[in-house]
Amino acid sequence: MAYDEDLADRIRELVGAEPNLTEMRMFGGLAFLVGGNMAVAADGKGGVMVRVDPADSDELVESGDAEPFVMRGRPMRGWLHVATEHLRTRKQLARWVDLGVGYARSLPPK
Repeated sequence: MAYDEDLADRIRELVGAEPNLTEMRMFGGLAFLVGGNMAVAADGKGGVMVRVDPADSDELVESGDAEPFVMRGRPMRGWLHVATEHLRTRKQLARWVDLGVGYARSLPPK
């Protein structure tokens, strides 16, 4: 399944002015990287994949809108998946984009 291009455009609107922003196809979707670090991606399975501080993962999952991102049958700490149903409004999407971009900014550039 290809990623949702409308969702990618909505993400692009939110991060367009971010310095050191690049886009890259990865994980079956379109990822947005800040300083070479993945921040958020329009996921090929629908919704978004968001990179967050691993220390915040459990609390964000408990919010009910996100679930751990699972890769090869293993939940990846610091990586979350948010389903499309939780991204309908600009405010809902911006919350997750801001978390991903904020964490990516905190990492050393690649």
